Amino acid sequence: MDQSLVEFEKAFADQIRDERRAATLVQTKVAHRAKQREVESINRQGTLRFLGLVLTLIATAVIVTVVMFKVLYLVLGS
Repeated sequence: MDQSLVEFEKAFADQIRDERRAATLVQTKVAHRAKQREVESINRQGTLRFLGLVLTLIATAVIVTVVMFKVLYLVLGS
């Protein structure tokens, strides 16, 4: 009887240790996935910001060119 109780306690301790290891592994995986999602979000935001910058520069160049030619037409056309 004592032998089976000792074996039961040992098996119980082993099960608790295994469950703690599994919980730690799950927490590690969750943290890794969260960090990966954060990095992907930052990269996506950076891409959108860069695209906005490029479009702003192109629009500025177009506007300046149009205004420059209009002013040139007004100055030389008179």
